Amino acid sequence: MNYIADFMCKELHLIIEVDGITHSNESVISNDIRRQAELEQAGFKVVRFKDEEVLVNLEEVRRAIQQHIELLKQHKAESV
Repeated sequence: MNYIADFMCKELHLIIEVDGITHSNESVISNDIRRQAELEQAGFKVVRFKDEEVLVNLEEVRRAIQQHIELLKQHKAESV
């Protein structure tokens, strides 16, 4: 499995994807679903945002990412 993610934190097993307009295409959607399932099976949490969300409401995107980070840190601490 070889993929290029938009952003990845290996320590937290977190991948952040920013999807542009091409991600509304049927074939791209199917590839995204397959790819995300494979990454999740490998232990990664995949969080997706539309590029418009990032451009228009960056603070909300930042808050959402922070919430995912806190949850992943909590889960990691509980499993130790």
